[in-house]
Amino acid sequence: MPTHDPEDPLRRVLLDSLDPEIASPQLASALVARLRALEASDGVTWARDLLAADGPADGSADGTADDSALQRARTVTGHLLYERGLAEDRVGPTLAPHLTAWSPAPVSAWQPLDLTAADLASPESIEDSYDVIVIGSGAGGGMAAQTLAEAGWRTLILDRGTLPERASLLTEPLRTPRAGLGLFTNVGPGAGSESRRVEVGSRHEEVTAEHGLWNNNAMTIGGGTRVYGAQAWRFAPEDFAMASTYGVPAGSALADWPITYAELEPFYSRVETMLGVSGRTGSDPWEGPRSAPLPMEPLGASPLTSLLASAAARLGVGTQPVPLLVNSRPYQGRAACVRCAQCVGFDCPVGARAGSHNTTLPRALASGSATLLPGAQAARILVDATGRARSLELVGEQDGRIWRRTVGAGTVVLAAGAIESARLLLDSACEEFPVGLGNAHDRVGRHLQGHAYGGASALFAEEVVDLRGPGPSISTADFRHGNEGIIGGGILADEFVPTPASTHQYLRETGLVPPSARLGAAEVESAMLRFARIMGPIQEVTSADSRVRIDRGARDRLGRSRVHLSGSLHPEDLRGREMLTARAADWLREAGAATVRPMSPIGPGSPPSAGQHQAGTCRMGTDPRSSVVDPGGRVWGHENIVVADASTHVTNGGVNPVLTILANALRISERVVRAG
Repeated sequence: MPTHDPEDPLRRVLLDSLDPEIASPQLASALVARLRALEASDGVTWARDLLAADGPADGSADGTADDSALQRARTVTGHLLYERGLAEDRVGPTLAPHLTAWSPAPVSAWQPLDLTAADLASPESIEDSYDVIVIGSGAGGGMAAQTLAEAGWRTLILDRGTLPERASLLTEPLRTPRAGLGLFTNVGPGAGSESRRVEVGSRHEEVTAEHGLWNNNAMTIGGGTRVYGAQAWRFAPEDFAMASTYGVPAGSALADWPITYAELEPFYSRVETMLGVSGRTGSDPWEGPRSAPLPMEPLGASPLTSLLASAAARLGVGTQPVPLLVNSRPYQGRAACVRCAQCVGFDCPVGARAGSHNTTLPRALASGSATLLPGAQAARILVDATGRARSLELVGEQDGRIWRRTVGAGTVVLAAGAIESARLLLDSACEEFPVGLGNAHDRVGRHLQGHAYGGASALFAEEVVDLRGPGPSISTADFRHGNEGIIGGGILADEFVPTPASTHQYLRETGLVPPSARLGAAEVESAMLRFARIMGPIQEVTSADSRVRIDRGARDRLGRSRVHLSGSLHPEDLRGREMLTARAADWLREAGAATVRPMSPIGPGSPPSAGQHQAGTCRMGTDPRSSVVDPGGRVWGHENIVVADASTHVTNGGVNPVLTILANALRISERVVRAG
């Protein structure tokens, strides 16, 4: 009897997905082996997608796979083929000249990190009490830690993440947060993480961290700033007064901030100088007055930039460089950007991008007053009968064992992200505060928001990709406000340079490449160099029903209650997103794109909006009946518990929120210091 090789169908489909120029049995075997490894480590079902393209499709009369099955098979093959960028034996002649440019930076180019394992504490080495414990080491936590430590406060900084192996953050494109492939990211909680329960319309799903619905906010030393795109926009004055500007639409909880742009402006300017922002001031029609210009000139343009600039001028749309927390020249002891093709989702090989791990955290440690403990979660805040925090229950896992410590705290600063900060307040319920801390009026966890994105993709007749990062070089802020019939709006910008795998995926998803087109073929490789995207976030209209709750009866192995997410985008958000998508498509068409594909509409019953721009669950206000923290970030009823992340945001702007997180954290932490 003939023997059956179970790998044959996979090898056959993989070989069929490749152009003869690069197809070989050896390459197919390598791709199959890698696929099997990913199935074992991450539970992916890519083999199923491949095999769907092998043989007759359902209802097919001619015995061929349907277009969608072919498209999925080609997409999966692209993930495997370009897993680490481009390789000599995996490209055709069109991409061959770009091997070095479109692959990870060589090890010889890497600059050392400002933090090393020697800077990190262990559970056994920390003290029994601290003046302040900062929970989270991302944008808000890092800024608060530096401010408090430099003021002489004995500061313990916690993060549930660690310092991942540097190589993984620089050489593994498929595990970046942006890849969205169903793999565990290299800045996530990993395969052993707890599940979250998510309501999507009438469905309830239980998902783990590899799933997009989990809404991961990067968990590593430095938080999201270790791998973010670093767009450094200020919120506009109107963003702080959305209800006054637009009114409150039915079904929303839109409200004004208790502070104004003018109150936050000095902190914006200080952060821009302290960390370094490149760009050009004075061209955003909605930006408020400035007390100082940006400290650095913008990074260079791309071939697409001039096409978009001319098109915008013809459309009567204003443009400006994208402000970035990226050095365009040496600044604050950090190198200038080397313009590599890997930025968002990756570590910066030379440290040109400002993140907590190479700015605020090293400065906090240099003060001699700070201790940084990785791999640690705050399980509960322990308070006395008056609501004053006395200590924290810490928990983590080390060498396969769960450890626990109770550490005294004079002040607690929450900066763990909108989901985890709300979770901790709710999970800290006790006899005196049975529904959680700061939650007497059922406000904790409500108003969860993130950013829905509008945009469009396009193919040009000529090459517009030069692989010079970071990518965003031109934007328009004209649509942030003043859009007839729309509440708010957002910016639009050309995208970060995507990885080869992501570029190929976008081309497939948008139908800009035919289903049958093989990888390595001239038509596919040419399209990868002629592809462009314009994207932008829409300011969401907040809803009290979009929220974080906890399921107290379902606990993870560390004893923490399961997160329960619910809510969806407001109808006004969907209208705003469609407006932004239409403007992006118009811009690309005017720029001469041969084919334009607007983003598909989002229907009713969308999942909760959070992700890496998550905000709003500990809303700032002047009335404890409608907010969680006061204008100084203090949790109502708990005078020494402070929130210093985007949880405090009343609205989240139509721009990336990190500069506002940093500025507000600086403002809040300096108030804590002054109050003593």
